[in-house]
Amino acid sequence: MQPATPASIDDLGQLLAKHRYIADDGLATAIYLALKLRRPLLLEGEAGVGKTEVAKVLSAALGADLIRLQCYEGLDVNHAVYEWNYARQLIEIRLGEAGGEQSRDRRERARELFGPEFLIERPLLQALRDGRDRPPVLLIDELDRADEEFEGYLLELLSDFQITIPELGTIKAAAPPVVVITSNRTRELHDALKRRCVYAWIDYPSFEKELRIITTKVPEAPAALAEQVTGFVQELRQADLYKVTGVSETLDWVAALVALDKQELDAATIERTLGIVLKTQEDMQNVRGERIQQLLNRAKTPGARAAAPATN
Repeated sequence: MQPATPASIDDLGQLLAKHRYIADDGLATAIYLALKLRRPLLLEGEAGVGKTEVAKVLSAALGADLIRLQCYEGLDVNHAVYEWNYARQLIEIRLGEAGGEQSRDRRERARELFGPEFLIERPLLQALRDGRDRPPVLLIDELDRADEEFEGYLLELLSDFQITIPELGTIKAAAPPVVVITSNRTRELHDALKRRCVYAWIDYPSFEKELRIITTKVPEAPAALAEQVTGFVQELRQADLYKVTGVSETLDWVAALVALDKQELDAATIERTLGIVLKTQEDMQNVRGERIQQLLNRAKTPGARAAAPATN
């Protein structure tokens, strides 16, 4: 049973908003086409802009399981696709020897040892063999962190939604999973992979969009606080920092300020909570002191925020 694709892009946008994800028209269109055409969705953008969240929200919105493969350097087939249960195979061999199997019987047993019951399914194979009513959402997260060899291995999966296991043959999905691939672009992904996907770039949000994200995700935040935090983060992104603040840090910061019962943003509070919104010592030192007040003044003055360049 295929996930029910929303009837239109507007319907999809409303469905995402219902699950507290704010998508602009371009992203909503890309997600809609990926669902409609049954193509993988490749999302690129800086860290913390909401790429991974797309897969989580789609899983909830479509009523499908989420299967996640977190990529890293050195990721291989054994950890991503499948491996054999060597411990169980060894036990079976020992039991056979203890039972006095004949030579021919042992040869037959060796073939049996590489049957489905000895197979350990990893995320990619799980996504193809998921036996539930709805195909799962498969999240291949931060593919740019994996080696190019592994990226090449994915081509068969993304083209035909199948995986070949030498001992068992080709395993094909009865119904293709919804595939979401994310990349922070620490390296360029190959054109062969991109051609198999619907592509979208997620940028840092505008002031209006980020404010809407905050009020949607942290509705208990006072209006003045939400606006000031949004303006301050927008100013930070214009500063010369090593690590630009993502939307995820913005949301964490707002939640922390709400936990501190803050109604508005002030320089002293920013100083004390800066480690939530900035993640390197160099950036924190670069912002502390008078610069915090300068950024805050512009954050609280929309006209100045639009007209004045960031202080270097």
